[in-house]
Amino acid sequence: MNGLKKNILKKSRCVIFGAAKIQNYEQIKKNLLPDDFFVFCDGGLVHSKELKIEPDLIVGDFDSFEKPDTNSETIVLPCEKDDTDSFFAVKEAFGRGFRNFMLAGMTGGRFDHSMVNVSALIWLFERKCSAFVLDDFSKMQIVGKNPVFVNKNCRYFSIIPVCGKVKGLNILGAKYPLKNGKVSPEYIYTTSNEVLPEQTAQVSVKKGFVLLVEIFSE
Repeated sequence: MNGLKKNILKKSRCVIFGAAKIQNYEQIKKNLLPDDFFVFCDGGLVHSKELKIEPDLIVGDFDSFEKPDTNSETIVLPCEKDDTDSFFAVKEAFGRGFRNFMLAGMTGGRFDHSMVNVSALIWLFERKCSAFVLDDFSKMQIVGKNPVFVNKNCRYFSIIPVCGKVKGLNILGAKYPLKNGKVSPEYIYTTSNEVLPEQTAQVSVKKGFVLLVEIFSE
């Protein structure tokens, strides 16, 4: 474990791959950093081959992918457990000291697994971590009191309340601005907004938090 800790000190971010399909691997490659620590979860190992990345850690119960014969550290999980493989991987990486995360191969396919992986973003946000989910179409992250700037190159962005009623939602620099707004899961009107030309949109929330979804393509 001491060797692992020394290795982590050189790697500032943990990238975790789930088993959801990835069609646009170039989008993933553009967001990788030279010092990333790579974790592959069970069926997510297929992405290791496509990206030609050697795992730093493999996690899974291997119900969807054959356990590989590898020198990479591997944690074998029981099939019957509370956490999904990907959520276990998030907790394991947090326990090893990581506070910066990128999650890929986490959305699409089974809706329930996608929602669990969004909940992992909330789990990390509540522990003051920086984290986002990246897929073929979008980037997702949790936004609270600290303003988050929206990528000016995204086609649209949407705000989704994932913790009940939200108060003090501010959206600046957007086609549909909002000041001190309220939004709840019962009525989500903050979808498909756009960054204004020559401006930088930003989102913040005074009470609660929201899921910011930046859409790159459809």
